[in-house]
Amino acid sequence: MPIHQFQLAQPLPLESGAVLPHVQVAYHTSGHLNAARDNVVWVCHALTANADAADWWPGLVGAGCHFDPADWFIVCANVLGSCYGTTAPLTPNSETARPVFRDFPLITIRDMVAVHEALREHLDLPRIHTLIGGSLGGQQAVEWAVQRPNVFGNLVLLATNARHSAWGIAFNEAQRLAIFADATYAADTPAGGAAGLRAARAVALLSYRSAEAYGRTQTEPDEEKLDDFPASSYQRYQGDKLAVRFDAYSYVALTRAMDSHHVGRGRGGVAAALGRIRARTLVVGITSDVLFPVAEQQLLARHIRGAVYAEMDSPFGHDGFLLEAAQITHFLERFAAPTDAYEPA
Repeated sequence: MPIHQFQLAQPLPLESGAVLPHVQVAYHTSGHLNAARDNVVWVCHALTANADAADWWPGLVGAGCHFDPADWFIVCANVLGSCYGTTAPLTPNSETARPVFRDFPLITIRDMVAVHEALREHLDLPRIHTLIGGSLGGQQAVEWAVQRPNVFGNLVLLATNARHSAWGIAFNEAQRLAIFADATYAADTPAGGAAGLRAARAVALLSYRSAEAYGRTQTEPDEEKLDDFPASSYQRYQGDKLAVRFDAYSYVALTRAMDSHHVGRGRGGVAAALGRIRARTLVVGITSDVLFPVAEQQLLARHIRGAVYAEMDSPFGHDGFLLEAAQITHFLERFAAPTDAYEPA
């Protein structure tokens, strides 16, 4: 299926006070709306993913999967600030025809949700059967469910939180410092900060995986070796791979947006904000997740009315929400079953 483009009819006022005069949104749909228009699944993607959910969530979205386009109308929109077709730092300015690079304004999770909401209205989708997201995608999903409690029937939150933690912000700042240390970032060119982005990705991986995962896959079998270990080459490989498909300016914008996440801001605190949610909710934590520890998902489940909590035992750390499709499918099947397969948290 092709990627579609939608242009917001009005300028977008941002939570920071800045205004984006023109916003375009890249989005992907698969499947077909049924006659009752009640088979919509909206997927919110994470930090460096794109609008094609089947591309980055294999085994969960796609033919033969739990979210099969034969049964569901599946929507995923590229987030504001990303480099996959939605307005972002490398989008040419309408007046100068040049990208704005470092001058791209601060965006927040609530700004991303405002763009999703404009697209939902454009697509004329009054109700969403299931809203699902993990990590940054889960932050969008929980914020949206707080804002529009009557729109969503079911909410699925994986490896995410109600407020980004000091620990998570520190990881993001460490990554940004790596980018800022690359002198080419200040040059404001499309390839600016690429070396810094490689280093940032290497830092990020330490928060995405676990010591057990590295021990299983990256331990050097040659006990006499002194240098160039598999773990070192793996970090370089992952950094190079991201730098080919992403840019440093979007990475900075999106990590700052993640830092801004706080559903309780201006709403009397986290508990009061989560109390607004009316969707039937499943919250999934991952035992080995050091970036979004399970206490954060347990807090979500505790304060969302009637929410159920499931815990995934995975060696893959935070990335388990992308890699453990079979376990997630099992949780979703139990959640969808017309029985008391889960007890509320």
